[in-house]
Amino acid sequence: MLRMTHTEIEITAALVRELIRDQHPDLADRPVSLGARGWDNQLWRLGEDLAVRLPWATGSADGLLRKEYAWLPGLAPQLPLPTPVPQRWGEPSERFPRPWLVTTWVPGTPADRAPVTRAEDAADALAAFLTALHRPAPAGAPAGRDRGGPLTDYVGHFEGGLAETVRLGLVEDPDAVRAIWADALAAPAWTGPALWLHGDLHPANVLTADGTLCGVIDFGDLCAGDPACDLASAWILLPDGALDRFHRAHRPTPDAATLRRARGWALLRAFGCLLIGEAGLRGRPGGKPTWGPPAHAALRRLLATAHP
Repeated sequence: MLRMTHTEIEITAALVRELIRDQHPDLADRPVSLGARGWDNQLWRLGEDLAVRLPWATGSADGLLRKEYAWLPGLAPQLPLPTPVPQRWGEPSERFPRPWLVTTWVPGTPADRAPVTRAEDAADALAAFLTALHRPAPAGAPAGRDRGGPLTDYVGHFEGGLAETVRLGLVEDPDAVRAIWADALAAPAWTGPALWLHGDLHPANVLTADGTLCGVIDFGDLCAGDPACDLASAWILLPDGALDRFHRAHRPTPDAATLRRARGWALLRAFGCLLIGEAGLRGRPGGKPTWGPPAHAALRRLLATAHP
């Protein structure tokens, strides 16, 4: 469940400046400063309105950047929340042997560090974003990387996540968790067209300002599949009391089977964030301590009711 991050190349402001000067010299006079170190990529600000994304931690990051560059410019104008739109492509070189992107900069603070406080506004914003995104994907749309398929494909993910979280003392009632998962597995499968999915909607990939959502970032897991994968985000992104409003605001209103599957996806997301958060608290490389609290809250919400 937990991939440790690593890098063999030190990414610095000087390196970013050199890459820009070599391949996009018309942008070379812009100031460069560190924006964030994410799970797959580092983000360096390039002036006020652009950013440079460079893979640094996972071998799969190169392909994820290529996917964003190919598909996101066409999708972003349809979405009601700001997203980083690729502007320039960076080729691998002797200075940096992996591809990289220049994208637009989206202001805001990741929700794992600035959680939502305006529940109704955030529920409406998330519902509007997913309503706009969840359109039938064209032929040739990318398949998911552990995202968007039938839940029966992810039994191993669930069993591994539950075993590890129980071992670490992060789950107090594994039988109740298993009951939610069993109900999700028993729900009728998605039979509609494969819809566009963000695929990785957790608090570090959603930006907030003034207590509500103001942007969505990191579309590396963009894929086509079952919308339940994205609908699961409501349990981990929204505060208590917002779920019903979110479900009413989403169009079409999710049916009972989709919500049952979404609860299963929410469990998988909570496990992943719990383990990454716990790694950070224990000082292990790749850990993100801020990922733990929203995952604990999501698990509590899921366990509070037996059915969606």
